[in-house]
Amino acid sequence: MNLGTLPDVALACVAAGYAITAVLASRRAPAQAAIPCAAPEYAGLHPVSVLKPLCGAAPQLYENLAGLCRQRHPAFQLVFGVHAADDPAIAVVARLRAEFPACDIALVTDSRVHGSNLKVSNLINLLPQARHPWLLIADSDIAAPPDYLARVTAPLADAAVGVVTCLYRGRAAGGLWSRVGAQFIDDWFAPSVRIAHGGGSRRFSFGATIALRREVLDAIGGFAPLANRLADDFWLGELTRRSGLRTVLSDVVVSTDVTETHLPVLWAHELRWLRTIRSINPLGFAFTFITFTWPMLALAAWLSPQPLVLAVALAGIVARSVLAGSAAAALRAPLRDALLLVEWAAALFGEKVRWREQVMSVRDRPAAAAAPRPEFANPHSGPVPQQGSGAQAVTGFAAGMMARPLSLQADGADNDERDRSPALSANGMIPQRPL
Repeated sequence: MNLGTLPDVALACVAAGYAITAVLASRRAPAQAAIPCAAPEYAGLHPVSVLKPLCGAAPQLYENLAGLCRQRHPAFQLVFGVHAADDPAIAVVARLRAEFPACDIALVTDSRVHGSNLKVSNLINLLPQARHPWLLIADSDIAAPPDYLARVTAPLADAAVGVVTCLYRGRAAGGLWSRVGAQFIDDWFAPSVRIAHGGGSRRFSFGATIALRREVLDAIGGFAPLANRLADDFWLGELTRRSGLRTVLSDVVVSTDVTETHLPVLWAHELRWLRTIRSINPLGFAFTFITFTWPMLALAAWLSPQPLVLAVALAGIVARSVLAGSAAAALRAPLRDALLLVEWAAALFGEKVRWREQVMSVRDRPAAAAAPRPEFANPHSGPVPQQGSGAQAVTGFAAGMMARPLSLQADGADNDERDRSPALSANGMIPQRPL
């Protein structure tokens, strides 16, 4: 091997190493233990108000919301919000009330707009109806297990915890492109979050689920500081971290609907997500290409078809296939990774994203935020990093963004909503359900 092949060997090693690390991080994910209804943990839980911004009635909306009505939790309230009196989601809420009469359900219809982010406007409008001191905010396209509320909110009993968030897996609606879209989450985003989390990063919060105490929300100024933020879920977590509070990644993994069945729609959705990630961590985003396993290994093998490079590439391909989880997904992996590379290149440029019928800038116009109350500062926490390191960015890229990821949600429900604001994740940016 001559010196001229060293860059190609390095490229192959880094790309293969990332794929192997992603497999290991995913395999080491904490086991999910159910909480029985009679367990002491269940009996001691605090009452929770679940805030669900809605917009439109996606095919699985009733099933997703009915899952919340069946939660094994002693005291919870569901607060739904819509902007328009003719929103189809209202009929779904009426059906829930009829079929679950014992469930405490409130519906807020309020057309007031408080900023460029319509989801946040919806949250501001419905918050006064929340009756309980613990809050959980979740996208409308999320399906959760019966012990979801109990397990996700349990860490809030620790006064040092600011927010609790959780990862999600893609649930394809059917067809090639929705399956490819689900792999964006399962093969790229979620593993990058796992890697970042394993490396110590906590700069993430995802629109799929964010739980926090009402006093913590009040201390950062409520939802108002997020009114003009594109990645509102990321910033909700970030503001609590700047107050000295910890972010907890729950062991609960929910499912999110991936409904894009045509390439142009999928392209627009994922481009929005990637541009949001870039806006949060530009340096990390620039190095995200190393996480696109198939194109990087193919490039290294083409530039230097030497035995060492080919052997490393083969190891990376095996790891990438294992990460895909099934033979069919492994066969789609080259397409998935190639599409990510092209989307990443397109996301390096442009300052606008389309969110349903709304066009938004990736450059936020922050609302004036209230100064964090000193009583919520954690005297035992060290300085809160304001920017992820290059290493975090390369391995934790996807998590830091989303923000449901990085949240690129308009009315609070982007019912095809994989627009979660990421936190800063393992890919360099990280990340928040699906943008």
